[in-house]
Amino acid sequence: MDRANARKYSYHFEWLGRPVIQYPQDMIALQEIIWAVQPDLIFETGIAHGGSLIFSASMLELNAACGGPPNAEVLGLDIDIRAHNREEIEKHPMFKRITMIEGSSIDDRVAARVHEFAGNMKRVLVILDSNHTHAHVMRELELYSSLVKAGSYLIVFDTVIEDMPEDAFPDRPWGKGDNPKTAVWEFLRANDRFEIDREIQDKLLLTVAPDGFLKCLKD
Repeated sequence: MDRANARKYSYHFEWLGRPVIQYPQDMIALQEIIWAVQPDLIFETGIAHGGSLIFSASMLELNAACGGPPNAEVLGLDIDIRAHNREEIEKHPMFKRITMIEGSSIDDRVAARVHEFAGNMKRVLVILDSNHTHAHVMRELELYSSLVKAGSYLIVFDTVIEDMPEDAFPDRPWGKGDNPKTAVWEFLRANDRFEIDREIQDKLLLTVAPDGFLKCLKD
C-alpha cells in the first residue's frame, strides 16, 4: 500500500473517458454491491473529475438493461464543482442519470436537499468520499446514514489513512487518529443498524476502504 500510494496509484485510471480516483479492486467490489442491492439512488459525496459518478451511472444503466430499476439515478455532491469538470460530466452519455449539487455535505440546508431528492426511493446506496477528517466524516454519517435501509450499504472511502505512516499526508488536515476509519469506529459504537461486511473486506487484499463497507442490517 505504501508503494501504491507513493506512485499515486488511485490516479492511474479512467472510467468511460473520465478520471476515476479509485482502486480497480474497490470498483469491482462496488459493482458487486450495486448489482446485489439494485438501488434506486446512489448518493455520493465528492465529485472531483466525475469518474465515480459516471461509473455509478453506467452500473445503473446495466442494471436497468438486465431488468433492474429503469429510472435509477445518481446524485453527486461536492463543495466545489469545477467548471471544466461539470462541462465534461454534463456532455457525457451517462449524464442522463446524474444530478449534481454544489455545496458542503455537512451543511444542514444541503443535507435537506439531499433528503428531499431521495424522497420515497426504496433502496438508496450512500458513498462518502469528500473531506477525510474525523469530524467531517462523522457528521456525514450522522446526516446521511438514515437514507440507507436494510440490505443496502453505506460505503466510506479512504479509511486506509489510519493505516498509513504518520507523515503520509503532511499537506492535509487528516492523518492517523483523525480520518474516516476513526469516524466509522465511533459511528459503529453508537449505531446497531450497520456492521462491517467482513466477506467483502476479506476478499479485498488491496483496498482504500478497510472497515469502510458497511451493510445495513435493519431499517
